[in-house]
Amino acid sequence: MENDEETSSGQMMDEIYANGDDKQPHKPIISSGEQLDVEAYASLYSGRTKIMRLLFIADRCDSNPSMQLEALRMAYDEIKKGEDTQLFKEAAQRIDNRLGPNYGYDSSWIEAVERRAEQRKEKLDNELNAYRTNLIKESIRMGYNDFGDFYYAHGQFGDAFKSYVRTRDYCTTAKHIITMCLNAILVSIEMGQFSHVTSYISKAEQTPEALDPVTIAKLRCAAGLAHLEAKKYKLAARKFLEVGPELGNNYSEVIAPQDVATYGGLCALATFDRTELKNKVIDNLNYRNFLELVPEIRELINDFYSSRYASCLDYLGNLKANLLLDIHLHDHVETLYQDIRHKALIQYTLPFVSVDLNMMANAFKTSVSGLQKELEALITNNQIQARIDSHNKILYARHADQRNATFQRVLQTGTEFDRDVKAMLLRANIIKHEFNLRQTRKI
Repeated sequence: MENDEETSSGQMMDEIYANGDDKQPHKPIISSGEQLDVEAYASLYSGRTKIMRLLFIADRCDSNPSMQLEALRMAYDEIKKGEDTQLFKEAAQRIDNRLGPNYGYDSSWIEAVERRAEQRKEKLDNELNAYRTNLIKESIRMGYNDFGDFYYAHGQFGDAFKSYVRTRDYCTTAKHIITMCLNAILVSIEMGQFSHVTSYISKAEQTPEALDPVTIAKLRCAAGLAHLEAKKYKLAARKFLEVGPELGNNYSEVIAPQDVATYGGLCALATFDRTELKNKVIDNLNYRNFLELVPEIRELINDFYSSRYASCLDYLGNLKANLLLDIHLHDHVETLYQDIRHKALIQYTLPFVSVDLNMMANAFKTSVSGLQKELEALITNNQIQARIDSHNKILYARHADQRNATFQRVLQTGTEFDRDVKAMLLRANIIKHEFNLRQTRKI
């Protein structure tokens, strides 16, 4: 490879070598054959998202019956702790008697839960009517809130959302508004209505006096999920990177700290330039706490920044199967992976005037023909300014004449300087000999 002598490129290479490009690639923590530990994964969550994530894993594991049944078993046990009979029926149907008599269709449990639900609903209705009659705002707010909790527990998200939102008219403090917004956000995430999520995040942020660090962390997580769903990956990365360590396990009904590291790290890799990656991710002390929970993400980010692309892509390859089992990330894995790979290819070629495709293919652990096709696509999309010598398998950057352009700029600057100096000397001589004055006197 021929080094470009442009200053910025030289600085970039110095930075790469300073970060230890000559070190051996890190050994991947997750081997390509290791599957997701469903029990450990599920332990990160609570409430309904724990059930939905387990059922999602079961849906995606048709080729792995043991993992599928493990996820269904855990989901079945978790559902039985709640009151959603419809979800219980669906889980029992999916199990289809494959886990023995203890994990079948329990009609007596369904009847008991539905009977209690009718009694509970009637009681809540009577209490709310009494509160309305007495016009006690706080009691009415609590009544609607209880109804929201009831509907949410039974999987009736539309009714739960309406009940939570109705509490807004009876909120008497900023804390009440925050509670209403968080409840609305939780239900909206379950429904997949991320426009509502964004709306109620904005409403919550309009009462900054009631926002404590934990609540702020929750709102940023929810905003990150909303941007991720909308495929606004850079905005999603920024929100996840802003999440404070106060989050801990306080939002396990929606997201785990490990997810903050994974979602934010991948979105940042796909969209941030080198400076942003260094300043906002690698040097971000708060975010480092999250990255420590997922060492694979931490290592692949460091490998990418240090130009150890083969190691970085190895990590991504090993993580892919498990990321496809994530309820929020699965739809975005292919896009993010493609963007990260393209960025790696662009970053690799940037400092050089010419690149040997054989060496580059070896660095990316791919074939020369496959690499050439990828580079052709990037050149066509103007993401790389270069041309390919197909016969000699060399990539030539279009800025190969930068030295000549620099000389031309220097010559032009010298010519302009010479002209300006001559003009100043001429003016000085005119003033010295009082040329203008003698001409005036002559007239």
